[in-house]
Amino acid sequence: MSTIEDPRTGGQPGPGGIDWDEVQRSAEFTELRRRLRGFVFPMTAAFLAWYLLYVLMATYARGFMSQKVVGNINVGLIFGLLQFVSTFVITALYVRYANNRLDPLSGQIRTQLEGGDRR
Repeated sequence: MSTIEDPRTGGQPGPGGIDWDEVQRSAEFTELRRRLRGFVFPMTAAFLAWYLLYVLMATYARGFMSQKVVGNINVGLIFGLLQFVSTFVITALYVRYANNRLDPLSGQIRTQLEGGDRR
């Protein structure tokens, strides 16, 4: 199996003698990338859909969005504030997901690299 030569290192392994191309092709790294994408892509799509709903409602459902809920607070203002809330919720979900599903695997990869336990 041939590797792409790194012109900066003259085709030799990178710093610390680590073949980063090999690491990137490893099953552990592939799994880490799969897990990350499995969270990031659906969450991004969900947030963009939520934001698009907000924009469309503000544009085409002005009557609904301008309905007063309490005092001068209307539905549009609540939707707008929920955009911020959803950002914080997504951040909290990602932190929990990363702590439970990404960090253990990345730690395992790091241990293998630092300990020289490469397969």
